[in-house]
Amino acid sequence: MLQQGDHIVFYGDSITDCGRNRDALPGTEAGWGQGYAQIIAETLSAQKPELRLQFTNKGISGNRIYDLEERLERDVLSLRPDLVSILIGINDVWREFDSNVPSPLEDFRASYRRILERIVGAGCELVLLDPFLLHTKPEFENWRPVLDPKIEVVRELAQEFVAIHIPLDDIFAGASLKREADFWAGDGVHPSQPGHALIAQSWQEAVGS
Repeated sequence: MLQQGDHIVFYGDSITDCGRNRDALPGTEAGWGQGYAQIIAETLSAQKPELRLQFTNKGISGNRIYDLEERLERDVLSLRPDLVSILIGINDVWREFDSNVPSPLEDFRASYRRILERIVGAGCELVLLDPFLLHTKPEFENWRPVLDPKIEVVRELAQEFVAIHIPLDDIFAGASLKREADFWAGDGVHPSQPGHALIAQSWQEAVGS
């Protein structure tokens, strides 16, 4: 799928952000962060140097879907990417439980669809990753009725927009049968280094080169 000279933008919340240097120039190694985006960028740069791929991390900690829509032109479309990889949605659940700020399902769907319409309209390819939750705390059972419908929205939109879809919630659920959940994400949300490596591996298997 990847072509010579492609510019890949990773877009999302803290899971994507992962301590990136926000002052780094787009496409430079200094701005990749310390998570799955960095692993993907380093691996593909080493494996496929002839493609001269460019990678930019535009994750921002705490973002919900509405934040991604608000900064889409500034942080993504202005960079003229060839592929945009989106991981968003867990904060749209979390804020309902810690701040009483809900993200109604149809609002979530409408905002996400507007983002995808603009990205596709700009001629970009899409990778959509499901938001996920590992059950490291009993109270996370209460999150499931809010999270699961949002995961389904992502899956429906991936089909509608002919995007590559990565079912991260299922992938982490399967991984948690092999190692305890907090091995992959201590707080159930933010991946450990093995968790980030699992995301990166799943991304590369889905996207290929």
